[in-house]
Amino acid sequence: MRHIRISKGRILHFMKKTLCVLDHGTLLYCLVSCIAAYLFAGCGRSTVTPGEKLTIISPHYEGIREEYGDAFNSYRQSQGRGEVELEWIDQGGTSDDLRFVKSEFSRTPDGINIDIFWGGGVDPYQELKEQNLLEKHTLPEDELRSIGRDVGGVPVYDPDGLWYGSALSGFGIMFNSAVLRERQLPQPKTWTDLADGRFHNWITATDPRHSGSAHMMFEIVLQAYGWDDGFDLLGRMARNSRAFTESASQVPKDVAQGEAAAAPVIDFYAWSESQDVEGKVGFVYPEGRTVINPDGIAILKGAPHRSLAEEFVEFVLSEKGQKLLMLPAGKTEGPKQFTLRRMSVLPNLYDALAGKSLIEVNPFKWKSGFVYNSEKGSTRWEIVNDLVGALMIDPHAELRQTKVVGRLVVPPVSEGEAVVLAGEKWKDAAFRNRTMSQWTSNAKKRYQSLRG
Repeated sequence: MRHIRISKGRILHFMKKTLCVLDHGTLLYCLVSCIAAYLFAGCGRSTVTPGEKLTIISPHYEGIREEYGDAFNSYRQSQGRGEVELEWIDQGGTSDDLRFVKSEFSRTPDGINIDIFWGGGVDPYQELKEQNLLEKHTLPEDELRSIGRDVGGVPVYDPDGLWYGSALSGFGIMFNSAVLRERQLPQPKTWTDLADGRFHNWITATDPRHSGSAHMMFEIVLQAYGWDDGFDLLGRMARNSRAFTESASQVPKDVAQGEAAAAPVIDFYAWSESQDVEGKVGFVYPEGRTVINPDGIAILKGAPHRSLAEEFVEFVLSEKGQKLLMLPAGKTEGPKQFTLRRMSVLPNLYDALAGKSLIEVNPFKWKSGFVYNSEKGSTRWEIVNDLVGALMIDPHAELRQTKVVGRLVVPPVSEGEAVVLAGEKWKDAAFRNRTMSQWTSNAKKRYQSLRG
């Protein structure tokens, strides 16, 4: 189902258009306008200029949407321009959003009435670029120079100007210290610790078929440990997991509330939860086995409001836009209500905001033990998700009851075979569904034979 969040401005504009038939200068128009504004946004708020609209598909949560929407309009007003109506679309997570965008373009190749794709890492943007579904936008030279070129060997923006990193995100392990003490469990420091049998039923994770950040963590493990060893490690982690959520934001909440001892999460989700339970939860980057990568933003092919889309992208990447990520809510130049607590793509801000920012990590000084291959990750995005689903999530009940002896999860295809399948064959829905069904059936039989 298509989930659309319609802005208050759009509702207000609709009410004015349909309820008010007299001249715009009449008392009735003013009265209806004020009542509508009071009900939906507060009387006296500036109105939306007809036609000034931007449609964004994004997995970002309400805080990012509200803060950037308000800040962008405040910036425009300071420049003597009118307020823009922002319409947000989210299908449930990055993987769902990407699937939706590709499906829409298959029906209308010239454009899908959406201006911007925002959030979800970097792999989706590589795939959209390969399919020629992005519009090039060249940033002003001074703005481009201010953005870091790469972080840990991962490019922060596309050299062809088709996508840009709007923030930086790291991937690691969140843990609940109180639960660890109560269960006499060691503090996890690397991905292999989450596969330790002592954590059985005390791990939680997210289904990568819905979440881009969850997908990224599965892909990181596969690249850090190799295809066969990586799948076996992921399978052992899945065996320990009590459940797979559809929303990546639910996992850190479960850890913070003591429902799980530890979980693989994106850093800013962990930092956000730690604000409310200070000292109770912790977060660690697995040394030498993880990466920090950009969270992209791009203009989609056929964007109906191209100039506004370019303006919004430039605002997000500007110093004014980037400070919203790093400063606490309520501080000068910071967000108004939501503390976003994310890493900026502007290297100079880490020194400029020292003592003011909540971010303690400088990603541009951070070193990884391996170089993440984003091209490989984007090429096999969908088939990796399907393999994880068929081997670990759909047969999860059987997997959780296994006794671990030797290899637990054996991928049914080699890394090279997976890349070949990810091409044209995987676009055949009947073939894809038939293959996944067979993978799941075989996995269930294997796990039933390994029951403890």
